[in-house]
Amino acid sequence: MHPQLKPVPEAILNTLKILGIGPGHVTELRILNVRDHHNSQFSYTLGGYFDNPEELVKAALSVNHALGWYIMLNPCHPDLLSRLYNRAVKLAKGESTQDWEILRRVWLPVDTDPVRIPRISSTEEEHQLAINRAHEIAAHLSSRGWPDPIVGDSGNGGHLLYPIDLPINDGGLVQDCLKYLDQRFSDDRVKVDTSVSNPARIWKLYGTPACKGDSTENRPHRMANLLEIPNGL
Repeated sequence: MHPQLKPVPEAILNTLKILGIGPGHVTELRILNVRDHHNSQFSYTLGGYFDNPEELVKAALSVNHALGWYIMLNPCHPDLLSRLYNRAVKLAKGESTQDWEILRRVWLPVDTDPVRIPRISSTEEEHQLAINRAHEIAAHLSSRGWPDPIVGDSGNGGHLLYPIDLPINDGGLVQDCLKYLDQRFSDDRVKVDTSVSNPARIWKLYGTPACKGDSTENRPHRMANLLEIPNGL
């Protein structure tokens, strides 16, 4: 078993700044499978709404043991701040953000995930293969006139984020785009996740740990990190 990884405040603040989260852009922080003690068999979801990056960091740092720390990529309706104002609490089922509570789609997310048994971390080989696949997708889209994306490491695979500006009812455009990438780039080792197309999709918060299963020598827990940030998003 490896030592427990902890969220890194500076990395979280940098992530929020790059994604434009702050005054005027409300996000949901959602921390999954929180355990008050590392060996506890009881877990819960912690969540809340934030437009204050410093308060979001405090909430993220209040948790020591969890499956993962996530945020809402697309901006939430500002009235949701009146539900939980820059604070996080234990959430009951159904208390998280719904698609209709999102203002607009501002990011196209691409998630390349290695094929493996569910609920365990990736090996180093699987991890790198998925990140390489994300770079292949970015190169392909660049060849078709797309701008350079944000490139991220989910802790288990690869991420791409492309800035967009679409209504939440986009006629299936985001979903169709992900289906195309899935058909072209998925194989028996890495899959493009087509389930991330809905507006209220949570996304790994860079600067926090990815803790699927137990951390072992072959399948360790890792930090989710930003890898590449293009100039002039």
